[in-house]
Amino acid sequence: MKLSATVMFLCVCGLLALGLVILYSLGMAKEGASYLARQTLWCGVGMVVCLGVSAIDYRHLKKVSMLMYVAALVLLAMVLVWGVGLTSNGARRWLRYGSVGFQPSEFAKITLIIVLAHYGEHFQRQMGSFRRGVLPASAVIGSMLALIFLEPDRGTTVFLGGISLIMLVLAGVRWLVIILPASLGAAGLGFLLWRDPLIISRVTKGWWNMELHKTGPAYQSWQGLIAFGAGGPTGLGLGDGRQKMGFIPELQTDFILPVVGEELGLVATAAVVITFLVFVICGFRIARHAPDLFGFLLASGLTCLIGMQAWINIAVVTSILPNKGLSLPFVSYGGSNLVMMLFAVGLLLSIARRSAEEPSLVTGFGDAVEELPA
Repeated sequence: MKLSATVMFLCVCGLLALGLVILYSLGMAKEGASYLARQTLWCGVGMVVCLGVSAIDYRHLKKVSMLMYVAALVLLAMVLVWGVGLTSNGARRWLRYGSVGFQPSEFAKITLIIVLAHYGEHFQRQMGSFRRGVLPASAVIGSMLALIFLEPDRGTTVFLGGISLIMLVLAGVRWLVIILPASLGAAGLGFLLWRDPLIISRVTKGWWNMELHKTGPAYQSWQGLIAFGAGGPTGLGLGDGRQKMGFIPELQTDFILPVVGEELGLVATAAVVITFLVFVICGFRIARHAPDLFGFLLASGLTCLIGMQAWINIAVVTSILPNKGLSLPFVSYGGSNLVMMLFAVGLLLSIARRSAEEPSLVTGFGDAVEELPA
């Protein structure tokens, strides 16, 4: 486990370094050194959190999991209160104190994974039952997703719902038990999304018919593709990109990868993809060798969180998926996401550290976890 933990940490450090370099390049055209200075500060805070969490026993989280869950619900509810939550681009997703902003949904992502991991371990013998296993877990998941949906943050709602489903299956829930509630939930969410004119515009105009709407709803995605094409195999050179000159909206967050592609080329873009792939492999190796079911579920959920968010962001900027507004972990600008992602890495390192000290009790994925001792 020492090798997996070391390689994972090096992957994170490499992505953080790339993000700082690209933010420095963006600062040449937009905000001077402000992006770099603020992100460097958050990197420092996040690394302290990461190393601090890695030094403690992750199993202590079981004692505070429900307290964290209640705190996450309260913070999400505060966001929706007029005068407390900060509105940005038509959505109320932020809490702000002075010059410091915080996005409660980032805390909610980690919290829900911790709660589901604890729930899966505590009720592992009942996870095959709909009434005792699936129904209470659905209530826990649904209450948090409902608040995130109301912000509105549709992308995070779908994304977190998918991770929750994966964790329930890994905890031992059989497909025959969960397929009905999952289908009903997906149908209800799909109906609500279909009634959202912004979502419809993003799909039908910004994704299906990009070329016809490249000056409208598809503008951001189209400019991102231009950036990738302009970079070619080796890029135009650091600082020489043109799309950062006001052509791509939100390029420091959701669309930072096209800047990497334009300035550093396909080689750097492929390196980012490979780095995330290596990270995911290391994360699942840590999960596979976890000393208990809680560690197995926690490591699996956190690995899915980071890996799936990276995959979705890469798929969006390359127009494989419609725009969902998810940032690229460790690379995109933003304090809340960066600190919580490094918190997640700290937990993975903590699990790896305990795995090296204690034998693994996990025998496999899916139904095999039902055979673990309580």
